[in-house]
Amino acid sequence: MRGDGEGRDGHRDPVDVRLAARLAELRAERGWSLDELAQRSDISRSTLSRAERGEISPTTSLLGKLCAVHGRTMSQLLSEVEAEPAQVVRADSQTVWTDPDAGFVRRSVSPPQAGLRAEIVEGRLAAGADLAYERPPVPGMEQHVWVLEGTLGITVGDESHVLQKGDCLRFRLWGPTRFRCPGPEPVRYAVVVVLP
Repeated sequence: MRGDGEGRDGHRDPVDVRLAARLAELRAERGWSLDELAQRSDISRSTLSRAERGEISPTTSLLGKLCAVHGRTMSQLLSEVEAEPAQVVRADSQTVWTDPDAGFVRRSVSPPQAGLRAEIVEGRLAAGADLAYERPPVPGMEQHVWVLEGTLGITVGDESHVLQKGDCLRFRLWGPTRFRCPGPEPVRYAVVVVLP
């Protein structure tokens, strides 16, 4: 999946097409107008409309806000547009989502599945990348962030941490978070997410 909505050959990414349809379905399921969703998410009506029509591929920030409004993790939302999940998740079948403008690549290593509360996500941030999330998609969810390569700066609420290769930060998520790569090298990390 690419962040710009189109593959290299100029055709729309099928995952982006399904994601656009799912975003529209979620809004319809709640009976919200675009204006109401815009107020709840702090995203402009025109951006929401373009995302639901698949004219743009949502950024990390936009997806984060929509996930929070709909009470889903990003992995849950992305898994809803994939085929039925299998017990063995092969590397070549893991969904990869890219936000090139933010310098962020997200791989759903172990996507959510009915009956399981945990998931594993791999994140990659380019040097200088800075991602801020205003609120958790599911308040009280547990996260374990393990740095695999590089240096990662994380702010959870008012507390900031700098993690090196091999370090792990564990917390319950109630408020804003921020992930930063101070560089000079990119950072690769795993996040284990456990729903309450």
